[in-house]
Parts: sequence; C-alpha cells; structure tokens
Amino acid sequence: MNTARTDRTDTPTLPLEGIRVLDVTHIVAGPFCSMILADMGAEVIKIERPGLGERGRSNGPFIQGQDGNSVSARYLGLNRNKKSVALDLRDPRCKAAFERMVKESDILLDNWGPGALRRLGLGYDVLQELNPALIYTSLTGYGDPEGPAPGPYSDWPANNPCVQGMGGWMAVTGEPGGAPQMVGDNIGDSVPGVWTALGIMMALEARHRTGQGAFVDMSMYDCMAAHMTSTMPFYQATRTVAGRERGNMLSAQLALKAKDGYVVLAGAGGPEKWKDLWRLMGREDLIEDERYLGVGVSGDFYLNNFVPELEAWTSVRTKAEVTRRLIEIGYSMGMVQDQADLDRCPHLEARGMFIDGGNNLGGIFRTINTPIKFAGGAQTPNVEPPLLGANNEEILCSIGGVSREDLELMQSDGVV
Repeated sequence: MNTARTDRTDTPTLPLEGIRVLDVTHIVAGPFCSMILADMGAEVIKIERPGLGERGRSNGPFIQGQDGNSVSARYLGLNRNKKSVALDLRDPRCKAAFERMVKESDILLDNWGPGALRRLGLGYDVLQELNPALIYTSLTGYGDPEGPAPGPYSDWPANNPCVQGMGGWMAVTGEPGGAPQMVGDNIGDSVPGVWTALGIMMALEARHRTGQGAFVDMSMYDCMAAHMTSTMPFYQATRTVAGRERGNMLSAQLALKAKDGYVVLAGAGGPEKWKDLWRLMGREDLIEDERYLGVGVSGDFYLNNFVPELEAWTSVRTKAEVTRRLIEIGYSMGMVQDQADLDRCPHLEARGMFIDGGNNLGGIFRTINTPIKFAGGAQTPNVEPPLLGANNEEILCSIGGVSREDLELMQSDGVV
C-alpha cells in the first residue's frame, strides 16, 4: 500500500492525490492512460530503459533545441506530470528495487506486451504476493494470455491500425466502394487508454470496500469493439452488415462544402425540418418534391441531386456562417476543423483546454489539456514531461530502498 508521496504540495486536492502509479508503458495507449491519472493528481513514475527510454521518446516529429538536442513532440504530448526512473529490470539490483517500489505503490500499469513482465519473473502471482492491495493493470492488444479471459488472439501483438481494423471501425470508414480506411488519429490507442483509466478507477473503488487489489485485464480490441454503438445493434437487429454506403446519411450525417472548408450536419430530422432548410436557402420550389424532404431517397439521388442543391448555397458561404444560420433554424451543426483550427479555437481556449508547458529544451510546448473538470476543484497540474531518469535518486533512494553509494555503482554499470 502506498506510503507518503515523495512530492507533497499545498495545492488544492485533486481526486487521485496520494495514489502512486508505477507506469511500465510505452508509445501511446499506456502513456495516454497514465497521463489521465497524473492529470488527476496521481504520482506517476515511469519505468524506462536506461539509455534509450521508452519507445515514444524516439517517435517524431522532433523539436530541435539551439544546443543540437531534440525531444519528441509525441512524447511531450503524452507524458506531462510524470516522473522518470531508468531501470534495467534484467539486473538483480534493479529488479529488487522495483519489487520494493511495488510494495509501496497502488497501481502497476503495464503495456509492454503479452507476458513481458512475466518473462522477467514479475507475473501477477509474484506481484500479488509482494503487495496484495496492488491493482495490476495489463493493457494488451487482445487481452492477457494468462489473465481472467484469454482468447485465441491473446498472444498476438497489436497497434492502432490493427485494432481499428479488427474492431470494425475501418469497415465503416472511407468512400463507398473504396478500400477501408483508418480514422486519422490514434484512436486505437487513446480509446483503450480511456477505458483502462476507467477500469483502474473501478478497481480502486472496489479496493476501498475490500482492501484487496485486482488484476485488471484490458484489451485494445475489446475497447474498440465496445464503441461500435450504432452498427453492432443495427446488425443484431437486421443481420445486415453496415458498410460504407451513403444510404443513412440523410438522417444521420452530411458533410457539405463551404467557401473555406466543410460543415457537418448531423441528425437532419423529418420533412418539416427540410422545409425550413429549403426556405432558408430560397429553394421553396423543392418543397413540392418529397424526395427533397428525405422521403424514399436512394443513395444515387442523394449523391447526384440532394447534396449539389445544398452545396449551391453552402459553398458560397463560410463554414462559420453556414453553421450559425442552420443552428438558428434548429439543426445540429458542426464545422470540420483541422489541427490549426483546434489550436486557435476560442471555445477550447475558454474551456481551458490548452496547456503551455516546458519542452526540456527551454521552450514552450502547447498541448491539449485533460477534459475532466470539477466545479471549484483544483487546477490540472502542469509539470513538463521528465527527462530520462530525472527522478532516479528521488525515487530509488526512497521507496526503492537503494543507498546513494549503490545508486552510483548502478549508474556506472549502466543499469539505471
């Protein structure tokens, strides 16, 4: 069970203040999960390979400093508010220190891959014996092969593209008749990261009642499949596979050209709402044709007739004007925004959704804040992502039980 944190402050209390997390993760999914916990006040200690660090540190693009050093922008975007300890867990001294750290921690989060810790002699049976209250959370592509629910794919490696494809997302993304496409960002990592944080919180709540730890077995594939919230119920009801056809878009989603980009009309509604739209656009003549009211419309008519009539009006107006005017008559509208649009969005700015922090090279790195907000609560902390091994002495010489003399020897041997 967690003893005193190594960095108590007098700032207002955050929800996870006093919770210690050993973060044995890399790339995106695990670090995204642990960043949520860190933003909510947990003490998150990254365990990294000496010399190289976690693999995310080598992923571009890179920010270059005047001194010739560089830092990964992707690493910076996922690792604020954490600490870093470099440990070679193959070394007996490092493994012993890690085991002592396990005894003093609440959560061990692992996404190094199926069986990685087990091969180091740190399977859940060992971890549970070291700390019965530990919440061990394994995030793998298809579930831990020795977890509570192994499956035939549990030994497979996985990443964002794999689980987007396996989870059904690519089958419904892309042009009709074209190849399946991924959603453009790493949702195959971030969606499981959010679910894993939720699973940890459930386990913490259970521990409050029982005092017992847990093995939380998270599968990226499971998480992606769980988000097929429209197409899976549709299939179960009709036994019809939803593909990339346009037939449902009149009632569900329309992407329309504007003068400076695209807008999205979602949930168009019934004939009366279409009448309001055609009146706004000065096309009362179309009201007499029920096809333009969304009645009995085929995909071909949608593509060849309906959308061109709408875009004759939207394409000569800015997306902001189109969005505003359609919202005024009761439509649910949004603008298609790229990263530059998001970065200068006044609404996100007003919501406190940006953090300007350090980037370890003396500059500023602007990134997206956590979306969780509490009325009257503490502000999200903003500590720049750690340099590799930045907290070796602080952590190893306290909860790791390593003397400063031994730490110096371990450093000279290159195992920390």
